[in-house]
Formats: sequence, structure tokens, C-alpha cells
Amino acid sequence: MQLTLLKAKIHRATVTHAELHYEGSCAIDGRLLDISGIRQYERIDIYNVNNGKRFSTYAIRGEEGSGVISVNGAAAHQAQPGDLVIICAYGHCDEAEAAVYKPTLVYVDRDNRLTHTNHSMPKQAA
Repeated sequence: MQLTLLKAKIHRATVTHAELHYEGSCAIDGRLLDISGIRQYERIDIYNVNNGKRFSTYAIRGEEGSGVISVNGAAAHQAQPGDLVIICAYGHCDEAEAAVYKPTLVYVDRDNRLTHTNHSMPKQAA
């Protein structure tokens, strides 16, 4: 059986641009792509913390160190500058791989600068 697991996420990034007339996609600071392991043109899901909208697009590489998170094309209707978003990529693996797999979790500050990384989430309290 193949399972779909979280591969990587960039947690609570701040949208810097929403470019309706750009061809499409989401431009992400290249440094954050490298740290997270999200590849250019890889499908990503974006979860908007501010308005609850969830949508899919693909990642493109933004300038390294720029802090850019630009939601482009039709997706620009789903987010606006200043919104907090969670950007996720998923992968497929079999049961044996899933037993030992750990995702890459990237945490940023309000300027989309890396604060820390992790490979597991804290347990949620009841």
C-alpha cells in the first residue's frame, strides 16, 4: 500500500505579494525551498491561516534571502499580502518507509526568515 505523507512544510509564512496577472504558481524564497526540500515546480498546498482558504499550486524559486512568498495567478484571489500561510508538499511511500519517515518542518518569523527547523511536531495537548 502506498501512503501519502507530509514531505515538508513552511509554517506560518507571511504572504508578501499577490500577483493576479502573473502566469501562476507561488514564488518562494529560494533559501526556504532549499531548506525545506521543496523543489521548483513541485505541487504544493497552501493553507491560509487568515481566511481558512486551502488551495493547490506549484512552487517557483524566488530570490534567495528575499523573504518573498508571492501567490500568483488565479491563486492570488485566495491570499493577500500580510496573510499567514502554511505551505505543504506531500510525498508517497510504502508502509516500511512510512515507519521511519520524518518530514522537514521549516519555521519562519514575520519577515520569512528562518527561525528553526524540526522533523516532528509537538504533541497536541487535550
